[in-house]
Amino acid sequence: MMNLLHWRLLVAVADASNISRAAEKVGMTQSGASQAIAQLEASLGFAVFTRERRHIGVTALGERVVKEARSMLARLDAIRLLADESRGLTGGRIRLASFPSVTSTFLPGLLRDFKRLHPEIEVVVLEGTDREVEEWIAADTVDLGVVMNPTPGRADAILGQDAWVGVLPASHHQARYARARGITLEELADQPFVLATGGCAVNGKSLMEQAGLRLSDVRVTVRDWISACLLVREGMGVALIPESALPVELRGLCVVPVTPSLYREFGVVCSAASKSSRATQTLLEVLLKMKRSA
Repeated sequence: MMNLLHWRLLVAVADASNISRAAEKVGMTQSGASQAIAQLEASLGFAVFTRERRHIGVTALGERVVKEARSMLARLDAIRLLADESRGLTGGRIRLASFPSVTSTFLPGLLRDFKRLHPEIEVVVLEGTDREVEEWIAADTVDLGVVMNPTPGRADAILGQDAWVGVLPASHHQARYARARGITLEELADQPFVLATGGCAVNGKSLMEQAGLRLSDVRVTVRDWISACLLVREGMGVALIPESALPVELRGLCVVPVTPSLYREFGVVCSAASKSSRATQTLLEVLLKMKRSA
């Protein structure tokens, strides 16, 4: 059954002449996009696209389909604009503060979907440390802020959570054991350590202290999670990293779960001055709907 996402994907593929780039634009995986296009063509009963090795073209009949799809999506966007105008949302501007690891992982999909639903509302992202985000919320410098491990009831919406993992050189003497059983904080604390903070107060050092432990041999301290992983790969030590911050290339690394499991949670908090903002509340509503449907 064809849905709105299929039609947006169809137009995106026609514009990009590439399924991977189109999939990224609409928030799908490449395999999911390929399957969706195949389903759409099967439903229509004819090919919309021609496939070559490095290029996706549009058939003659496909051009007519793409034209009608553009028109349909434009009319839908016009209806949404009318709805936004009736609620006083046009021209709205939201200042959203976050720290780097969330900005690069959790926010892009959310902001892309929100922009598609409410194109007239501008979202400006400010990036800082978790302490700076808290300060901006308190001073009403921002409308919304992503905070780490919010106390129960404080967050207006929960964005997601992230597991902490141990990162060892692949040649480490504990690698085989750790792959099978995970690794404890105690086992990590007694080894040469690469301390990465990610610009956050919650990091390997603070987690150790909360557990009543102390890092005995910190060889180097860096802010960037990826830099820490590269240093681990070179044998400088072990590290404690949020799973979402791991590099794509894990060659030379042994990534294992921490046992017992540790997580960090991200919540979105509205500043006092923005609780009456229609635009801000609309973004929160969209976020809550996305979480319920996930």
